[in-house]
Amino acid sequence: MKKVTLSADASLIDAARARAADERTTLNAQFRRWLADYAGRTRQADAAMAAISLVRGDIATGGRRFTRDEMNER
Repeated sequence: MKKVTLSADASLIDAARARAADERTTLNAQFRRWLADYAGRTRQADAAMAAISLVRGDIATGGRRFTRDEMNER
């Protein structure tokens, strides 16, 4: 595992450590979780855009634009 050095206000670090302790974890574990979520957002966004592109290819409207009422009909 690679080590990273970060800088932050001492009171902020203390508060974050206290919260992590309340959640029965460590600040290091919380940071690793945040980093994985942060790095994964691009992949999630790319997957969502790919799904939207697939759906757009399946829907043919012939250029017709729908009204708000038509789009909200159930």
